[in-house]
Amino acid sequence: MKTGTTTGKALVGGRWHTAAETFAVTNPATGETVAEVADCGPDVTAEAVDAAASALPGWRAMPAHERAAIMRRAAALLAERAPEIGATLTAEQGKPLGEAVGEVVAGADHLLWSAEETRRVYGETIPSTSADTRIMVLPEPVGVVAGITPWNFPVSMVTRKLGPALAAGCTVVLKPSELTPMSAIAVAACLADAGFPPGVFNLVTTTRPQEFSEVVMADPRVRKISFTGSTAVGKNLIRQSADDVKRLSVELGGHAPVLVFPDADVAAAAAGVARAKFMNAGQACTSPNRIYVHESVAEEFTAELARLADAIVVGDGSAADVTMGPLINERAVAKVRRHVEDALALGARQVTAREPGGEAGGGPGGRFHPPTVLAGVTDDMLVCQEETFGPLAPVLTFGGDTRDAEDDVVARANTTPYGLAAYVWTRDLARVVRVSEALRFGILSINGAPLAPPQGPFGGVKGSGYGREGGHHGVEDFVEHKYVSVGLGR
Repeated sequence: MKTGTTTGKALVGGRWHTAAETFAVTNPATGETVAEVADCGPDVTAEAVDAAASALPGWRAMPAHERAAIMRRAAALLAERAPEIGATLTAEQGKPLGEAVGEVVAGADHLLWSAEETRRVYGETIPSTSADTRIMVLPEPVGVVAGITPWNFPVSMVTRKLGPALAAGCTVVLKPSELTPMSAIAVAACLADAGFPPGVFNLVTTTRPQEFSEVVMADPRVRKISFTGSTAVGKNLIRQSADDVKRLSVELGGHAPVLVFPDADVAAAAAGVARAKFMNAGQACTSPNRIYVHESVAEEFTAELARLADAIVVGDGSAADVTMGPLINERAVAKVRRHVEDALALGARQVTAREPGGEAGGGPGGRFHPPTVLAGVTDDMLVCQEETFGPLAPVLTFGGDTRDAEDDVVARANTTPYGLAAYVWTRDLARVVRVSEALRFGILSINGAPLAPPQGPFGGVKGSGYGREGGHHGVEDFVEHKYVSVGLGR
């Protein structure tokens, strides 16, 4: 913990706040400090809730087209500043600059989509059972929302929570990850410059997430929690929410399977899996974690995936030729190595050229790990039991061309407490329908289709959480429906 002048501030009630204490934000590629950020205590969180509660009546009463106009301005500013904000994102999170700028642009798209949805939060009239009554359903914002976002997508996760909440007429208090607060601060600056009324959006930076949670959970004015992060923390928030019966949206861990059937375009499947697996160094809840490939194409697929993995340039994400950056910290690297070592000890074999701990395994701070492909993986290995959250691609096989074989591999894919994302590669339309209906996951990508466009409802089932972000479903998560029965008299 450090004291002194900060370069990153909290935003509360329309004012930028410093704090007596600050914390350092470091570049995972170099270990260098990139910013000092205000380390806010629970008093600032309480002030932010006060500001959000005070701003709520005015924001919810503002005509939808006026709210939409402000949100569109914020989206335009975010897109305009994408190169600058992308550089900030790379410096504190590590992903290559191209990925970072792309994330900022995607974040602007999420805000823009929500801005358009602002004008489409509809009510209903329902036919009554009597001539002298009328039934109406009025949509109303749930109220003050507390958002908690992770470090792996520090812009898009913020905008995916902010957009639908603001569109519904809610006000927001948001806590970004202490590992990547500068990206969230840059988003906050766009909102402030776009003309959001003071208190509609508040940003609290802190290294004490428990204190933040205690304040928002204890305050009855906070009616909704939107959280993306670990399953353990999510379950704890669910328990805490019971005391005040708060609504929650929680996007938690994942353990995504890939199913590559014998009729798949093998080269396209390998390229698609490589993109999904090694994007952000595998640090995504939707990242493929178990790759089931039919034995008739497994050798071809594995060789092509390994070739693509070996072509990835690992290093500091700010370098022009780098296509994969570091992991977020040393613990993340240690987990990947543990999964590799366990699999190799149990009979798997490595098919990529770079050895973990070798050419790209060290680096400043020890936060680099090369993209690694393993063949001969079995379901009992650690990599198939835990979410790796790193650049490790384990290939498993299945055999047979019967419906029983299809059912068996789907059953293997479903054998996980998680249910966020799954990937299927096949050119058989009937199989697409059967497998899509049988897989127990909230999101499916068929033949490489994108998982998280702003118009799609992103979210999981089972241990991956509940609630949706994106599309009109995301806005509905922040809306209450009031039933009004009107007696007309005689």
